[in-house]
Amino acid sequence: MDAEAKRRQLSAALNRVAGGDRPALCLVYEMTSAKLFGVCLRILNDRSEAEDVLQDVYLTVWRKAASFDDARASPITWLVAIARNRSIDRLRSAGVVRFSQPIEAADAVADPAPSAAQTLEDAQESKRLKSCLDEIEARQSAAIRSAFMDGLTYEVLAEREGVPLGTMKSWIRRGLAKLRECLER
Repeated sequence: MDAEAKRRQLSAALNRVAGGDRPALCLVYEMTSAKLFGVCLRILNDRSEAEDVLQDVYLTVWRKAASFDDARASPITWLVAIARNRSIDRLRSAGVVRFSQPIEAADAVADPAPSAAQTLEDAQESKRLKSCLDEIEARQSAAIRSAFMDGLTYEVLAEREGVPLGTMKSWIRRGLAKLRECLER
């Protein structure tokens, strides 16, 4: 499952949790507990405390899932913020005034989903590649698509087209050269 699909699944599960769906909370736990435990442990430096805080995190998720807004933050960002805040609250309540590591040293938790700019750039590159593939000879284009997009071997392609292996390799090599030339324009 790719990052975007996981994000959608987690977002949908949080929305179901907001409606009181306990199995959805189990799914959220399965998908995120390792990461959130790591956040808690890094801040608290105590496994037992981190486990306690993690339990508090999921109680908070259960009570406040309705406040999650997918338009404002990704689900994992929202969950990490809860874990981080609960961990810091635990340190404060214990009277700990210094961290073994400054909070700024904690790794940033990035949203694995591509940014809008990256998505747009990928779409433009895909459109450009398709346009260049359409410009080269049909046999070469089909062979390149089958080899690089469908994962077929040169041997399978040669057999399917009824041509010698060397011919298939030449078609693909010449097609790639034309494709490179088109993409560099």
